[in-house]
Amino acid sequence: MAFHEKEVPANASSGEKLLAWVDSRFPLTATIKGHLTEYYAPKNFNFWYFFGSLAILVLALQIITGIFLVMHYKPDAEKAFQSVEYIMREVPWGWLVRYMHSTGASMFFIVVYMHMFRGLIYGSYRKPRELVWMFGCAIFLCLMAEAFFGYLLPWGQMSYWGAQVIVNLFSAIPLIGPDLSLWIRGDYVVGDATLNRFFSFHVIAIPLVLVGLVAAHIVALHEVGSNNPDGIEIKENLDSKGIPLDGIPFHPFYSVHDVMGVGVFAMIFAFVVFFAPEMGGYFLEANNFVPANPLQTPPHIAPVWYFTPFYSMLRATTSEFLIPMWIFAAVMFWMASRGAAMRTKAIFAGILLALGLGFHFFDAKFWGVLVMGGSVVIFFFLPWLDNSPVKSIRYRPDFHKYIYGVFVVCFVILGYLGIQPPSPTAEKIAQTCTIFYFSFFLAMPYWSKMGQFKQVPDRVIFAAH
Repeated sequence: MAFHEKEVPANASSGEKLLAWVDSRFPLTATIKGHLTEYYAPKNFNFWYFFGSLAILVLALQIITGIFLVMHYKPDAEKAFQSVEYIMREVPWGWLVRYMHSTGASMFFIVVYMHMFRGLIYGSYRKPRELVWMFGCAIFLCLMAEAFFGYLLPWGQMSYWGAQVIVNLFSAIPLIGPDLSLWIRGDYVVGDATLNRFFSFHVIAIPLVLVGLVAAHIVALHEVGSNNPDGIEIKENLDSKGIPLDGIPFHPFYSVHDVMGVGVFAMIFAFVVFFAPEMGGYFLEANNFVPANPLQTPPHIAPVWYFTPFYSMLRATTSEFLIPMWIFAAVMFWMASRGAAMRTKAIFAGILLALGLGFHFFDAKFWGVLVMGGSVVIFFFLPWLDNSPVKSIRYRPDFHKYIYGVFVVCFVILGYLGIQPPSPTAEKIAQTCTIFYFSFFLAMPYWSKMGQFKQVPDRVIFAAH
């Protein structure tokens, strides 16, 4: 294919000539038009749609502050803690960069949780956005891995012992568990080898994957178009030029709209960084300001707050909890097999028998790891679990809103219990919340299509603001 230089008028400015030269060699203008100036988004976006752009902002912030921290950090078990103290006390503005990075980690999860919740209530995972949702879930998994690997790097007491507990969980996997945990640690105990490989994953491997997934997430989104609070596909109503009747260009309308969200976020972020960077021990624990000591275990080991809902499910899976888990699985399979062929019922019966034998041969630690992992992986299957005839919660029966509300309350309770020391009462509450958490997803094919649904309008409902 022959190369053609883009033509420009003879009286074009130097900037126009430069842009034409670039466009002849790289699709700069086409990319800007396709993903910004000529990307039409629904005109009824609301508060919930701030969090996508805020997630990109925090990702950029984490990468930039991380680069400056790496300049002074030493991934050495003997020097790591001292290097962090050096950053805080000796490096000019080092304390600010470190607090921005630690606060940014928590803010990232807050923004992502809000972003996922918006997708949940407005059905943004439904056709044709299944791949967009799956890319988003993969981003969430990578973000959890990135946060976990980075949590060890300060080499404080909670970093060391938290990593010790989490890595040892892999040993519960049958057959390959002990070798897998040994491979992850790089040694028989969490030490210098573990610190070096976690540093490599945190600084190089995971960020590369994360940036790639974010790019894929945005490209996939712009291919099928953004969802909206009404759950209406705006591409189904086009004018004579092929422009959505209910759409507006992302720039300048939503780029300016997002600037307001960024301003509010920046004020909250600055307040936390300058006045409460530890956030009462939720963002930075007091034990992490003490050097790692392999000979002294902290009285209570708990992960950072954004991991605690899943950690709480892990702790809730005890030997006594396996029986109600089997009953719960039996009920779910019975509901799924109603009206099915005998072959399907036989398969379900075989799975239940295998689960019963598994509960007998494998200890609660293994099932706890399975429950904790399953509580995250189950999000990937959400597009195929929801059988509701409408997408948005606006047009669903009222009892659906209560189910979503209880789900959020259970998630928050699990998060709170994961921070607290274990107790018999907390254990029962966590087990109840765990059962409801999985019931929300596994029973969704049934409750999502029940009730009286409201009529979805043909055009989006927009109120100027």
